[in-house]
Amino acid sequence: MAKKKKEETINLDAILFKCRDILRGARNSGSFFEKRDMMLTLVFLRFIGEKYEDGVEKLRQILQEQGLDPDDENIRAAFFDDATFTDGTYNLPSEARWSTIIDTPAPKLNVALDNALHSIAAGSKQLKGCFVEGTFTTRNLGANDIKKLIDEVNKISHKRFGEEKDLIGRVYEYFLKEFAVNATKEEGEFYTPHDVVQLIATMIEPYDGTLYDPCCGSGGMFIQSAALVRSKQGDINRINVYGQEKEPATYRLAKMNLALRGISHNLGETSDSSFLNDLHKGLYFDYIMANPPFNLKSWYDSTLEHDPRWADYQTPPVSNGNYAWILHILSHLKKQSGVAGFLLANGALNDSDTLEIRKKLIQNDKVEAIIILPRELFITTDISVTLWILNQNKKGDSYHGRNLRNREHEILFMDLRTWTENPVKHENKKKVLLDSTQIARAADIYHTWQSEGTDGSHYAVPELYRSVGIAEIEQNNWALTPSKYIEFIDHDLEIDYEKEMARIQAEMQEVIKQEKKSQQMLEEAFRGIGYGID
Repeated sequence: MAKKKKEETINLDAILFKCRDILRGARNSGSFFEKRDMMLTLVFLRFIGEKYEDGVEKLRQILQEQGLDPDDENIRAAFFDDATFTDGTYNLPSEARWSTIIDTPAPKLNVALDNALHSIAAGSKQLKGCFVEGTFTTRNLGANDIKKLIDEVNKISHKRFGEEKDLIGRVYEYFLKEFAVNATKEEGEFYTPHDVVQLIATMIEPYDGTLYDPCCGSGGMFIQSAALVRSKQGDINRINVYGQEKEPATYRLAKMNLALRGISHNLGETSDSSFLNDLHKGLYFDYIMANPPFNLKSWYDSTLEHDPRWADYQTPPVSNGNYAWILHILSHLKKQSGVAGFLLANGALNDSDTLEIRKKLIQNDKVEAIIILPRELFITTDISVTLWILNQNKKGDSYHGRNLRNREHEILFMDLRTWTENPVKHENKKKVLLDSTQIARAADIYHTWQSEGTDGSHYAVPELYRSVGIAEIEQNNWALTPSKYIEFIDHDLEIDYEKEMARIQAEMQEVIKQEKKSQQMLEEAFRGIGYGID
């Protein structure tokens, strides 16, 4: 009797690895960016097609429950030909449906794919500008290559891999890692891990109102925030999303990603620099979440010298954009209530050339919390980074059902660098993540510190967090480095020296005894061959 064939376990990384190899080996496959765009576009078509099929199936069930025959010609014409779906489901024309694409003969696939993209863009205002004309026909992959690629992408499904996380973002991250060996944050190609986004969102709680990201990348901040709102039984329709992205390809990806999730958004009419052409000038937001390029060197232009965004402070250093991002973010926060959570390189905590800006930010009570994160959270860098929280209102108020105390002239410092006990398996490099328990713990420390009844002057746990007054920060020359304020325990002081010295003494006695024995054996060996060494 033949052995039953073991069912193959389908792994997302394994699928993407095959896709990578197909693209690397294909003729005329183009640059890394073109390969990535083709791959992400295929994934988008797969996902939007799957949502369409799910929407049709739900509609069939509803019609059947109402006693109507969904296969009746008149019923189909009335309900299916002009169906309206929600939650990122589009009523796709037949040529744009994944079921049509997957059945298209290999030699016709490149043309069919571009026709599908054209039809989708023409029929949706939200998706206008998402696709590059002739994405597939320009590259014109061989029939065998494009067919193999389609077959692999067909295995990627929200049903199989889950919809709670940013799946398109995960694919994006994979291809950054595998294709862009030299990709850096300076180039704007950097994906923020979902656990880091979840941490920021859990702390600042962007549950309603307006949410802005001035360097939104693939839209991951918005996706994870929406997921958090849903987990709290909130309504994502109460969140108005605004963003801006400099890189054209990443801008298109963000529009695809948000449209797919049914998240209403305003990313501007085009990709552009938030510094040189602020597409949301004059708008103020309830929440801002961001992961700006670290230590950006190419941010400045002479036209920015007297920009109103830093008029109340001073022009940030031309050589580093960290404080330009801080002041840009601050300029877009609602004056009386805005809250921002964003990441920066640790150098921004105590740079000498930004001292005066940092001093004024602290004196103006804009900085609420500084949290040092663990190393190895990111795929493309292993550095430790800082989460900054700015708050326009530290005077105390009601916030998402919590009564807050007056925290004026206080800053909460946290050091999470030791939270590295959750390594990520099956990665090419060392990587850790923050699990839900750790995220909840960090948020609870912050929220408790904010709450009525907490004494900020005594709010501290050694080596983890401490609330610090402005006078002490001034004494430390306005540095925001947590290690200057959080108590460090000298664990050497906990040693029982009498016991430890007795242990060392016994070990040394044994070492000396063994050395004497070895010496004796060596002397006897030389005497045995007639050469004494006395």
